[in-house]
Amino acid sequence: MNVIDLDRASIRVRDRTVLSEITISVGAGEFIGVLGPNGSGKTTLMRTLLGLIKPSSGTVRVFGRAPRRGDAAIGYVPQVRTVLPELRMRGLDVVASCLHGERWGIPTLRQADRRMIENTLAAVGARDLADRPLSEMSGGERQRLLLAQALIGSPQLLLLDEPLISLDPRHQEVVIDFVRRFGRERGITILFSAHELNQLLGVLDRVLYLGRGRAALGTIDEVVTAPVLSGLYGADIQVIHAEGHIFVMSQGHNLERGNHLHDDLPRPPHDHHEHVYPGNV
Repeated sequence: MNVIDLDRASIRVRDRTVLSEITISVGAGEFIGVLGPNGSGKTTLMRTLLGLIKPSSGTVRVFGRAPRRGDAAIGYVPQVRTVLPELRMRGLDVVASCLHGERWGIPTLRQADRRMIENTLAAVGARDLADRPLSEMSGGERQRLLLAQALIGSPQLLLLDEPLISLDPRHQEVVIDFVRRFGRERGITILFSAHELNQLLGVLDRVLYLGRGRAALGTIDEVVTAPVLSGLYGADIQVIHAEGHIFVMSQGHNLERGNHLHDDLPRPPHDHHEHVYPGNV
């Protein structure tokens, strides 16, 4: 059984159709890179899989059923948001706050809960953040906490929305390598949104490009071509291979080096296992 199935699914936000009659399937254990221009629907797709947005037509299935809010089988890393300067929650408290779906407040931890949180922090290289206040952490350190949140509860599907934001190149490589190894060891399906394909070369099973309401899913050789991307972008695209890198160009400009903004979407209320940290609004 596939982990994700979309069958002619259209998804509207406000009065705009973000994705139109998309048909894709993702199998268990696949590592999928999700790419596309600003506003193409990468975040919208992930929120739909979380059950936060309902398709306007067609069907969406996760684990063979309609997406449901608070699905403990899904781990989610949203894009990093501003942290209130007076927020003094420790790293351990931030991860603990999502352990049983609480949005605010810190649950009483059993010994087994504390051990699981500490092991998860260690797994993402964040053991030293357990006792540090969130307000004193860098963006990269907070991003590691978000990843730890997403891994709590042994999810079967990871939705990672720009997890490399705020990380320097060395830490980007660490996160990518960790996610790849963690996913393969546990057979987890991963959707990894990024603004640049080259960051993920060598780790992807397939790539999902979104653009102008449409989608193309396949291997890099199948999708990252001038005809396919020109159709998605609605522009004349050149794909250049050089020194082990792939450059997506239009009129001499590297499209994947431009500003990469979060989809302009309203913020839904948070729910159980919708892994977030205080400061996301």
